[in-house]
Order: sequence, then structure tokens, then C-alpha cells
Amino acid sequence: MLKTILSNVKEFKKDSIITPLMMIFEVILETIIPLMMASIIDNGVEKGDVNHIFKMGGYMVIAAALSLITGLLGGKYAASASTGLARNLRQTMFEKIQSYSFANIDKYSTAGLITRLTTDVTNVQHAYQMILRMFVRSPATLIFAMAMAFTINSKLACIYLVAVIILSIILGFALTRVAKYFANVFKKYDDLNASVQENISAIRVVKAYVREDHEKSKFRKASDNVYKLFLKAENLTILASPIMQITVYTCVLLISWLGAKMIVQDSMTTGQLMSLLTYCMNILMSLMMLSMIFVMISMSYAGAQRIAEVINETPAIQNPENPDFEIRDGSVEFKDVSFRYDSGENEPVLSDINIKINSGETVGIIGGTGSSKSTLISLISRLYDATGGEVLVGGKNVKKYDLEALRNNVSVVLQKNVLFSGTILENLRWGDENASEEECKEACRLACADEFIEKLPEKYNTFIEQGGTNVSGGQRQRLCIARALLKKPKILILDDSTSAVDTATDAKIREAFATKIPDTTKIIIAQRISSVQHADKIIVMENGKINGFGTHDELVRNNDIYRDVYESQTSGSGDFDENRGEA
Repeated sequence: MLKTILSNVKEFKKDSIITPLMMIFEVILETIIPLMMASIIDNGVEKGDVNHIFKMGGYMVIAAALSLITGLLGGKYAASASTGLARNLRQTMFEKIQSYSFANIDKYSTAGLITRLTTDVTNVQHAYQMILRMFVRSPATLIFAMAMAFTINSKLACIYLVAVIILSIILGFALTRVAKYFANVFKKYDDLNASVQENISAIRVVKAYVREDHEKSKFRKASDNVYKLFLKAENLTILASPIMQITVYTCVLLISWLGAKMIVQDSMTTGQLMSLLTYCMNILMSLMMLSMIFVMISMSYAGAQRIAEVINETPAIQNPENPDFEIRDGSVEFKDVSFRYDSGENEPVLSDINIKINSGETVGIIGGTGSSKSTLISLISRLYDATGGEVLVGGKNVKKYDLEALRNNVSVVLQKNVLFSGTILENLRWGDENASEEECKEACRLACADEFIEKLPEKYNTFIEQGGTNVSGGQRQRLCIARALLKKPKILILDDSTSAVDTATDAKIREAFATKIPDTTKIIIAQRISSVQHADKIIVMENGKINGFGTHDELVRNNDIYRDVYESQTSGSGDFDENRGEA
């Protein structure tokens, strides 16, 4: 874990080295100042030597100025190193997430990944800055001040040593307890973020069902869980303050009392006593600072583990060593394919899949909810990898192709249509970033999206809100289809991507596909028989297996499932929106 985090320091190594050096120089200068002060008292004030007072006073000013400069430089380089580390960690995590397959993404919640990219990284950033500055400064102060105290008077310095040992034991016990609470608190942060994310993304549903009070209650519960864990941790942490103060004042009283006796006995000077008291404060304050650092490290440790987990995650799907970049055609074949989402599952999600689709064919897939239709087509573009058998595209196993080349040739319009904030043109160019405006318009004509775009005031420069919330479901689907067409794929997969489009428009889209892209293999998942009945072949799925495969007429005659669906949808007056506009 530590190696993973530190490997992201990268170009900020110099800053990370300079910072502790500056801190050590600052501590050395601060340690010298009390000695100069003692000299002023003993050799200047008590002996009436004004020149010595001015001379040592000048040295003290120079030492204080240099201490200030080294402290400022330390702060500057520490800020640069810690913010740089945070930037690199976020970048590394984000890039790693982009390489994840669906199987990897399923392992983490969206809210959990957001927490790791934000809260966890921020805590690591603060901890790293404290480690570079205070974790170096505090032990250095403790060591130098203790050494100087023993140099001045070893008997009185033993008081410090005993206090440090007692405080270390008490603080160590408290901090081990605190670390357990911090390890759990970030899991609760995930729940809190999940509550916020879910509420905001589904705010229209919340309002439609008047569930605001329920959502407030859910958020309050998640927030209270975080609050309670932090409260327990803070209650243990604040115990350090009164214990520290009692120890500090006890040391000051003992040193003052014993030191005064020694001054009377001429075994110690007034200046030495003043120096000892200064070192006393330095030692005990550095110990207090160390306790704060350990609290911060405890907070960030759990976050660092979670960050390292994301960075060290091995993508389930990777490029082969010598990948093929050329895909011959759009033919697809499943040979004895089976699939499990989790290797520990007893029953496969898909099993005994044997299908051959010729290049340029239109194939429909129909089946009940949970029949694994979407899972089946996800294997073609390697969004998931088959756990058994082979999936062939263009006559070759998909695992032999370069991932980018494969996915550029297998264009998938997923069941959940997502548009990004930006203009319609910018969204369309996700399919081909170099596409001309005319190419974008042609793709929209094929997807029947031009019908509504031309009616918009800004047309293709109309701004789409995040998630496409300012367009209807049917418009969103058609824009996503147009975006997929811009890739000019050899295989086009529509995963229930016309469900929000009326049947008349659906028919226009299918007709455009048949006439304009005849060489492209079209695979259409649909719930409506009308969307697939004109396909060359239709696959009927049931419980992860192929229940039927053939033309519409063949399936009506020979397949009970298909015939039942067909009859239920065609009995009566047919689809209500057959001659209407979209949903």
C-alpha cells in the first residue's frame, strides 16, 4: 500500500526531500535561540555587559529570521509535494478506472469510487503534508531539545524523559483505539455519498412519488452514522489535551522549584533555568504535535488502503500480447459459450450458447426480463469475457483482437442511454471525434433524430444537460443510435434502444438500417415483436439459454414462448402508438 501511494509522488520527489531538510534547519535554529537567550541573561544582564546583550541579540534576530525563512520554504515545498501527490493519485485512479472491465466496475459502488477520489485523497494529502513537515519537525525538536536539556542539567532533564515516556504510553493506547473508528468511518462515507448521489440523480422520481421525507430520513441516518463514529474518535482524541496540559504544568512546576534551589546553591544559572523551561515547552509541545500527526495518519491510513486497492486492481479484461487490429467482417459466432459474473456462482448466467450470425444479417433477440439478453451481447465487444467456450467476430476469437479496434468495430447502444453535458454535435462526436457536421447529420437522419433536432432553436448546437435531462427518452435513444452509427461499425448492437420510440419511428430506423448500412451486422434486443419480426433470424432467450432460433414465421409455428409473446402483442388493436409520436 505504502509503495503504491509513494510511487505517485513522481515529479515532486525534490519537494518531498527539500521539505524535511528545511524543517531540520528550522529546528536547529530554534534550538540555538534559547542558548543565546541564556547567554544574554547570564553574561549580559547579570554582568551588565551591554555589548554582549546587543551582540547576542543580533545573533538571535538573525537566527529567528533564518528560522522563519526555512519554515516558510518548508511550508511552500510541503504544499507543492502534498497537492502534487493528491493530483497524481486522482489521475492514476481515474486512468485505472477507465481500464476496468464491467466485472471490475461491478466490484465497487459509484459512491465508493467518488469517496476514494475525493475524501480519501484529501486525507492522504493532508497526512503527507504533516508527515513531511511536522513528522520531521516534532521528533527533531524532541531529540535536539532533549539533548540540549541533558547538556545543561541531566538531573532536571530526567523529568522530561519520564514525562515523555508516560505520555507516549497514554497517547499510544488512545491512538490505537482511534484508528479502529477511522477504519470504519470511510465505509459509512460511501453510504452517505450513495444516498446523496441516488437522490440527486433520481430527484424527479422522488418528487413524483412525494418521497422527500423518506429520502431526508435515509440521509439523516447515513449522516448520523458518520457523526457517531467521528464523535467516538474525537472523544478519545480530546483526552490527549488535558493529559498533555497536566504533564506540561507539572514539569514546569518541578523544574522551576528544583531549578530555583539549584540557583540558590550556585549549581545552575538563571539563564540555564530559562533555557530548560523553554526546552520543556518545546519537548512537550512536539509530543502533542506528534499525537495530532498520528491521528491524521490514522484517518488517512484507511483511505490510503482504499486508494491503493483501486490502483492495484487488475483489470479483468486486458489486451493480448500481439493483438490483431484488422477485423475481417461482421460475422459473429458463439461456440459452447457459458458465463458467470462471479467464479463462485453455482449456476452460470449463460450456458450452452451456440449461434452463428453471418456478416450483414439483422438478428433480433427477445426474451423475458432476466433471460441474460444484455449479458449475451456484452460478450461480443468484451465488456465481459466468456468464462467458457469462444466468442468469434470476423472468424477470430474476440480475445485475440486489440480492445480498442474491437470496440470501434462493434458499436453498442446500451440499455441505459447516457448523454454528456455539451452540444448535440459534441455528443455525436463521441462516435467519431473527427466527424464532419454533414456526417453527423447523416447519422442523425439514419437514426431519425434529425426530425426533432431541426426543430430546436440552436439545432445541432443545442446544449444537452448532464445525463440528457432536457430531451425526452425517445430523443435520447435516437441520439445514442446516431452516435453509435458514426463509428461506422461492422457490428451494430441495439440493446432495447428503441423502447421509448414509437413503432412508426422504430420502423423508419429499421428501414434506414436495411437500405443504408446493409453490410453492417445488426443485432437488436427488443421487447416488442414488431422491432424484430422482420429480422433475418430471431433468438429467443430463456434463463440464460437459447430456447429458439429462426425466422419470425418459423418461431411462430415452432416456439411456444415466441408465439405467446407474438399473440399477446398482436391481439386486439396492436401497439397504441403505431401512428402516433414518440414517448
